[in-house]
Amino acid sequence: MGFVNCEVKENIAVVTINRPEALNALNSQVLDDLAAAFDGIDTNVVRAVVLTGAGEKSFVAGADIGEMSTLSKAEGEAFGKKGNDIFRKIEEFPVPVIAAINGFALGGGCEISMSCDIRICSENAMFGQPEVGLGITPGFGGTQRLARLIGAGMAKQLIYTARNIKADEAYRIGLVNAVYPQEELLAAAEKMASQIAANAPIAVRACKKAINDGLQVNIDDALVIEEKLFGSCFETEDQREGMANFLRKKDDPAKVKVVAFKNA
Repeated sequence: MGFVNCEVKENIAVVTINRPEALNALNSQVLDDLAAAFDGIDTNVVRAVVLTGAGEKSFVAGADIGEMSTLSKAEGEAFGKKGNDIFRKIEEFPVPVIAAINGFALGGGCEISMSCDIRICSENAMFGQPEVGLGITPGFGGTQRLARLIGAGMAKQLIYTARNIKADEAYRIGLVNAVYPQEELLAAAEKMASQIAANAPIAVRACKKAINDGLQVNIDDALVIEEKLFGSCFETEDQREGMANFLRKKDDPAKVKVVAFKNA
């Protein structure tokens, strides 16, 4: 569809931002297509999503400066809200989303990667929030998610200086989970997605919700969130079969079987 492709491989969806001639920059149409792609994913089937960019040069080079250059104050605020609403859709998507970052992840590209649950990147990846060099602030969550991921001090340094960092530094500061050769990146992301998809889908979803919701409140309220989600798992067939299989293995390894967890 338009600038975004979605391919489902068994229990995994691979969403590709496909505007390589503009280094996959985010304009309004790309954002609309991205929202439509996620809305179209059947989470009764799909248990993990990989988000990547077309080509070898760029994941997402940023928001489209040509479109932004003529915006008024009100239009700029509306464009920021549009991006934030879609990135929150990704952040709150019921199943885990892995960003496979191939090349540039600058501005909106860094921001969309941070809305994903897990980030892995290629050796040629480049990260940054260059907005102050353009006379603006990050507008798609960069001032908020970057500080939550790598700490306020390091986030302020990167944002205030508009400095780009390479893959090895992104890994060192905890912005990405792993770095791979370019040719191995997508396969590594799909392998990780398959590992996630092999686990009990209701439990995985509950873990995502517990972590995301818990980070927004104090520890006591967060533990209540966890308790309720923990308790909700005991109403599922996945829990009954998963624990029964563990006990079978403990009593008689010959009786163990592969558990095929049901779709959520």
